[in-house]
Amino acid sequence: MTRMAQGLFAPLAPGYERWANLLSLGQDARWRRRMIIGLGVEPGAEILDIAAGTGLITRMLRDGGATVISLDQSAHMLSSAVERGATGVLATAEALPFPDATFDAVTFGYLLRYVSDVEACLTEIARVLRPGARAGMVEFGRPRGVWRPLWWIYTRTVLPAGGLLAGRGWYRVGRFLGPSIDHFASRYPPLRLAEIWRAAGFSDVKVMSLSLGGGLVAWGTKP
Repeated sequence: MTRMAQGLFAPLAPGYERWANLLSLGQDARWRRRMIIGLGVEPGAEILDIAAGTGLITRMLRDGGATVISLDQSAHMLSSAVERGATGVLATAEALPFPDATFDAVTFGYLLRYVSDVEACLTEIARVLRPGARAGMVEFGRPRGVWRPLWWIYTRTVLPAGGLLAGRGWYRVGRFLGPSIDHFASRYPPLRLAEIWRAAGFSDVKVMSLSLGGGLVAWGTKP
C-alpha cells in the first residue's frame, strides 16, 4: 500500500492544496485547523508532522509558533513543502528516524489508510512522543443515515469527474478515494479506532466526526 500511495500521489504536488480544498468542498483545511486546536500545543513546541505532503499542517503549526519537522514518504510532495520553508525528512511513519521521547506533539493527516498495521504505526508514533505529549489525526470519515447515499454518489461520481478536470493524476485519485475511505471506515469505525489508539499506548483518546461525518479528527495523549 505504501508503494501504491507513492505512485498515486507523486504527480499531485504542484496543485495539491488547491484541488484538495475544492474536492473536499472546502472542508479539508477546516478539519486540519480543528485538529490543531484540539492538540493544544504551546508556542515553541517541537512537533513532528507525519505524512506532511506539501506542508499545509506544517505551516499552520509554524504560524502558531511551533518548530516543526515535516516527514513524508514521497519526495515529490516533500520537496513542495521544503520549497515553502519546511524542514523535510524523507521516511515512513512505520519506522520513524528519531529517538524515543523526542517531540512535544505529533500530527498526521490521511495516513492510516496507507499503512499495513494501524496499531503498530500508532505505537511507533507514541514512541517518539514525550510523556504527556499529544498526537492529532485528520482523516476522511463516512457519513451515516440519510447522508450516506449522497456521500456515496459524491465519492463515486463527482470526485472522479472533478479529477478529470483537475488533471495530473487526480482522476486516479478521485476513483481511488471513495472505495479506500469506505474500506477503512468499515474496518475502523470511530469506537474501534479509539480502541486501537489505546492499545497503542495512548490515553485520553477522543475521536470526533465533522462535516456530517465526512471528516474525522482524533487525539490521544502519551501517559
